[in-house]
Amino acid sequence: MSAEFVARTFEQSDYSSPGRYVWSHIRRHKVIAVLMVFGAFCNAALASAVPLFAGKAVDAIIKNEGLSAVRWMALAIILSQLARGGLQFIRNFSSEIFAQRIERDVRDELYVSLLGKSMTFHAFQPVGEIMARVTNDVREVNLMMSPGLNLIIGSGMFVLLPLLVSPTIHPALIATPLAFVILYIVAQFHYVSSLHRVAQQVRTSFGHMNAHLAETLDGIEVVKGTAQESQEIRKFNTLVDTVRNWFVIQGDVEARYYPILLLGLAFVGGFLHAAYLYRAGAIEAGNIVGFMGQISLFAFPVFTSIFSISRLASGHASAGRILHIINIQTDLDQNEQGYTARIEGSVTFDKVSFGYLDNKPILHDLSFSIHPGQTIAIVGQTGSGKSTLTKLINRTYDTTGGQVMVDGVNVRGWNLASLRSQISIIEQEIFLFSRSIADNIRFGKPEASMEEVEAAAHRAQAHEFIMRFPEGYETIIGQRGVTLSGGQRQRLAIARAFLTDPRILVLDDSTSAIDSATEDKIQQAIWAATQGRTTILITHRLSQIRWADHIIVLRKGHIVAQGGHEDLMKTSDSYRRIFARYEH
Repeated sequence: MSAEFVARTFEQSDYSSPGRYVWSHIRRHKVIAVLMVFGAFCNAALASAVPLFAGKAVDAIIKNEGLSAVRWMALAIILSQLARGGLQFIRNFSSEIFAQRIERDVRDELYVSLLGKSMTFHAFQPVGEIMARVTNDVREVNLMMSPGLNLIIGSGMFVLLPLLVSPTIHPALIATPLAFVILYIVAQFHYVSSLHRVAQQVRTSFGHMNAHLAETLDGIEVVKGTAQESQEIRKFNTLVDTVRNWFVIQGDVEARYYPILLLGLAFVGGFLHAAYLYRAGAIEAGNIVGFMGQISLFAFPVFTSIFSISRLASGHASAGRILHIINIQTDLDQNEQGYTARIEGSVTFDKVSFGYLDNKPILHDLSFSIHPGQTIAIVGQTGSGKSTLTKLINRTYDTTGGQVMVDGVNVRGWNLASLRSQISIIEQEIFLFSRSIADNIRFGKPEASMEEVEAAAHRAQAHEFIMRFPEGYETIIGQRGVTLSGGQRQRLAIARAFLTDPRILVLDDSTSAIDSATEDKIQQAIWAATQGRTTILITHRLSQIRWADHIIVLRKGHIVAQGGHEDLMKTSDSYRRIFARYEH
């Protein structure tokens, strides 16, 4: 059984480090990677050929060999640069495809990983921070590939070619390019290490800013309702300033870029060395032109590296943030080889304990049984653990002690998809997607026909208000169903549950926002829905409590009483107090 609940595996990915992770994605596109390297080498080689041809033309002029030799050199330069342009197009085109495919794969992998994380993970992870990683950090990985890696490979070839070509002019001329390359590598190592630390802070500060922004927009109604716009602006400005400050620090690191100084020294040193060899008769004037042309090739890696290495550092930092999310182990597993069967509806809690945080239990040593087709009501004060209890049945969370059994099988032993597909929870806070009403109803059963959707809506007393919309079932509702009333949202959720025909139905105060006239109809629908299936009610409606077969009274995570309504009224002070409060 896997230690992590994942919706899909990516066997080719290496999650051991950001560098290995990126490399594992690069390896999937070997042909494109080869085209990039080949194009970069040819680009540098043909760029290196220009000063060599120019040097030969200079020698031809000095030796009075006529314009014919010069024309041939000019033609060679033109043809070489035409070929260079074509190869450069192939290289850049391959690079962009390369980057886009890797962004697609990384985004897909991160999204699938997020879908597979348990609710414990999502409960403590700010949505804005996650969105920063899914959008901005993944985009940074794209930019790391193109133009970042594309320029790194290209500039690497421009560093290599002078080392290969200069000795062919004269063996001693290797000295200046070799000294430059050694010092260049040392300077770049120092630059990259300094920039990487700053890039991580830039990405982290951006994530915090994005998390605050998402939270504020999500709670915009509260902000406006309490007239706290100015306070939120100040908080956001503080976070923006932090992001700005880290970008300024990054700019300060980039300003101290020593390879530019090394390039100037290479030009001076190379020219003096070539002039000395010329005066000694070791080389000709055209060789000086060709050699200085090779030294000038260093300008491309020096100036592009300021940008490309910054992209590489940001991309590496972003890959680390993405990998951090993917590698977080959750407390659930799919158990694909687990038990699969049609649920009959028996539920047993055997000495169950649970807490969202370590050493802070919410539920304590709960034990009770529900028989198939039975309806039970769970009552208790706010914070007593009623909703948490129901989330252990479908493994939204796993117990920290004891076991929950469905049909005599520990829920950990069930195939997770089989278990959850037969359990429906309708909560008080209904979540609806920004899709059509029909799509929201059929969310748990995408293949359902319109006839089935309408039948479910009829049973949930939702068809009438749906048909009052101009587009009926095709009406697009706003985010979280904001365009609907609370009662309408809850009736759509009930219709969604009816459509999936769950074997275990949990109603978590799901009629709280329904008016009295509608409640009578909903009660009839719920009563019909409970027939033949196990139903768990969390409710303060006395009418629902009374017709439950069994009632469980919770107080501070403990079961303080359980039984029928009449028995509890006689034997339980806690139940009588709750009942009296509801009654008044």
